[in-house]
Order: sequence, then C-alpha cells, then structure tokens
Amino acid sequence: MRLGLIIAFLALVALLAIGLTRNPREVPSPLIGKPAPAFELPRLGQQARFSPAEMRGKVWLLNVWASWCASCRDEHPVLVEFAKAKRVPLIGLNYKDPREDALKWLARFGDPYDFSAVDSDGRIGIDYGVYGVPETYVIDRAGVIRYKQIGPVTPEVMAQKILPLIGELER
Repeated sequence: MRLGLIIAFLALVALLAIGLTRNPREVPSPLIGKPAPAFELPRLGQQARFSPAEMRGKVWLLNVWASWCASCRDEHPVLVEFAKAKRVPLIGLNYKDPREDALKWLARFGDPYDFSAVDSDGRIGIDYGVYGVPETYVIDRAGVIRYKQIGPVTPEVMAQKILPLIGELER
C-alpha cells in the first residue's frame, strides 16, 4: 500500500516537473491543421463586412486585439513594423471592445491592419479558441490555420516562427 502511494506521488511530481518546463505560450491548439472558423462581422469604422472566405488563395494573419489589453500594446510595434513590408494581409479581430475605444487606440498607436473586424460579444473569439488577447493566427491559402501564437508577437516570434512559416506557405 505504501509503495503504491510513493509511486503515485513520484509520478505526480514527475508530471508537474515536466509541465513546468513547457512554455505556456505554446499551448497546442486543436484548430491547427483545420479550417479557420467561418464568420461574417462588420469592419471597424466601415459599413463593409468581412468574412475569412474573402481571403481564400492568400496567406494571411489574424491578430486578436483590444484597446484594454496591455499586452496588445507591447506587441503593437512589432505588428506595425511587419505591416510596412505588406508581405501578407494582416487582419485585426477587435475583441470585446467599444468601437470608440478601438478607433482611438489605433489613432494613437498606429493602425497596422488592412482592417479590423469587430467581435463585440466575443463569439468569434470562442470559435477560434481564444484564451485571451492578444493571439495571432497564420492562415494558409486554403483557409487552414497553420499556427497560433498565444500572447504577444515578439520580434523573436516574428523572426523565428511566423516569417519562416509565411515563406513556406507562400511557396
């Protein structure tokens, strides 16, 4: 009986130790390798609407952001720099944010997005498995999610993961 408890305890300690070595930003998404969820939402500050179906045939990024998100501000300069190259479309998904706040935030910090779709109630975020903002998805020409970044896109993530993947998907 005691030996069984000791073995169970050691197994639990081993599992916890393994868990502590993992990067929490690299939570595997069940959507990787699956079609991006469909939606149709209004574009921020426009009368037009957006659906991911419009992006078929293009590699693109979907960045979930909000004006109330401190980490979004941290990643914003990286996205602004990325957008300057106009390599692939960068679409924003403004998450649970009052329209006026989102527009003021973009006016203050710059607008790297081709446009932002408005997910005011967070339903689309739920479909995409958003844990919290910011999150960024790389979506291929067929509309399949190929990568999910949980948390801010850093210069390292952009250089080591996102840009090489874009290059691979553009071939």
